[in-house]
Amino acid sequence: MQTMPTSTVDIDDVLRNVPRLEGAIPMYVDGAWRLARDGATRDLINPANGERIATVAEAAESDAELAIRAARKAFDEGPWGSMSAADRAAMLFKVADAIDAHRDEFVSIDTLNNGKPLRECEYDAVDAANCFRYYAGYATKPHGQTFDVPAPSQTFTVREPIGVCGQIVPWNYPLLMAVWKLAPALAAGNVCVLKPAELTPLSALRLAKIFEELEFPKGVVNVVTGAGATVGHAIAESLLVDKIAFTGGTKTGRSIMHAATSNLKKVSLELGGKSPNVVFADADFDTAVDYALFGIYANAGQVCSAGSRLLLQESLHDRFVERLVERAKKIRVGDGFDPNTEMGPIISPVHRERVEAYIKIGIDEGATLRCGGKRMGGALAAGNFIEPTIFDDTTPSMRIVQEEIFGPVLVVQTFGDEAGAISMANDTVYGLAGAVFTQDVAKAHRVIRKLRAGITWVNTYHPTYNEAPWGGYKQSGFGRELGTYGYDAYTEVKQINVNLDVQPSGWFGD
Repeated sequence: MQTMPTSTVDIDDVLRNVPRLEGAIPMYVDGAWRLARDGATRDLINPANGERIATVAEAAESDAELAIRAARKAFDEGPWGSMSAADRAAMLFKVADAIDAHRDEFVSIDTLNNGKPLRECEYDAVDAANCFRYYAGYATKPHGQTFDVPAPSQTFTVREPIGVCGQIVPWNYPLLMAVWKLAPALAAGNVCVLKPAELTPLSALRLAKIFEELEFPKGVVNVVTGAGATVGHAIAESLLVDKIAFTGGTKTGRSIMHAATSNLKKVSLELGGKSPNVVFADADFDTAVDYALFGIYANAGQVCSAGSRLLLQESLHDRFVERLVERAKKIRVGDGFDPNTEMGPIISPVHRERVEAYIKIGIDEGATLRCGGKRMGGALAAGNFIEPTIFDDTTPSMRIVQEEIFGPVLVVQTFGDEAGAISMANDTVYGLAGAVFTQDVAKAHRVIRKLRAGITWVNTYHPTYNEAPWGGYKQSGFGRELGTYGYDAYTEVKQINVNLDVQPSGWFGD
């Protein structure tokens, strides 16, 4: 295992454009920067070295309610919803340009706060700007239908904004997940109350500074920092919120669904996964090995769509695992600010311990630990680093095969034929993603069509596009983000009928 040393970063320089009040980074509510009403704060910790990064406001329920009321007023009385689509689009294009102009800053913020390598955060920042551009362009496109009906009527539909949208995003893609939710919602004319993950709020707060500088109307975008059980629950339960969008764990998703019944608000959930990466014996060997590594060790496996189950055809198994282990041991693990780092830390000590607990479970269940499985020491001892880990000789009933670990832990399964591969791939309560590696085009199509998953790949793993929908089957949630589907998820469909023969109906007598 190659380890990269931790690096020294000028935190004040990285956070130079993030506002501060009384020594803490405040929330952005109703067009102003505010500390929590009760003065509560939270320290943010660099996962690569355990050092404090900054102190942020820790909202209580009353702070969330203040943001919700501001958003409600902004939607009901403010100019955003009545603004033309072209004017809203122009504002969103400016947001995209501002993200590009401050790209290095966003990259450094997410590397500091999340720990992922610079090159991963670079991709996120570029994609975030492009996401705003995509929805800025889509805002002015046709969004309705006309119908030929039996009556003399002009009958058509229009799409209108839902209203106040509560948005709760995870810590694994702090900037990008916030943008995936904000961009389509704003393009459609909604207003937003965004709750970033309590561990990684910094890039969302920096983005709020851009909204302030571009003079978005007050209350259109609100960023509230705090715990999910407090702020997230208040948003999900509020009678003033019209839609809730959540990305995160399945257990929390259930809780949000329950809270959302308060007023039967619209709900979109993108939840957990235990995604299969199916490799047939006729696959291009080097390509399949490469993507097996990328599928699980990108962002240290802290990806909802990670290829955490590697399904290998029997005749391929021994050679493939040998090469996979060889390469996994060479992954350069270290501080994300080191440009040579290929895999960064786990987000927090608590989550590191959760991943370690699953590694112990795998060993106790009788799986064979082929590599990794240990916390990293030496120069990385102060951070939350775990070695890239591979389990072999697993059985379908093992917890490490069935439960989401959300870390750099790969489990290998073995199948015999195509039918066995499909059965094994679908043997999970989740249905977020999956991939097939084969040079047989017909087989690739047959297997992909049989996978019960919302995001699939053939001979690749992990690429995402703003133009294509993102979401899962089964307990991986419902609804879709990105693409036209992501825009539609933030709209209501209204039917309009215009009578073209204006005269009494004659239904009732005089």
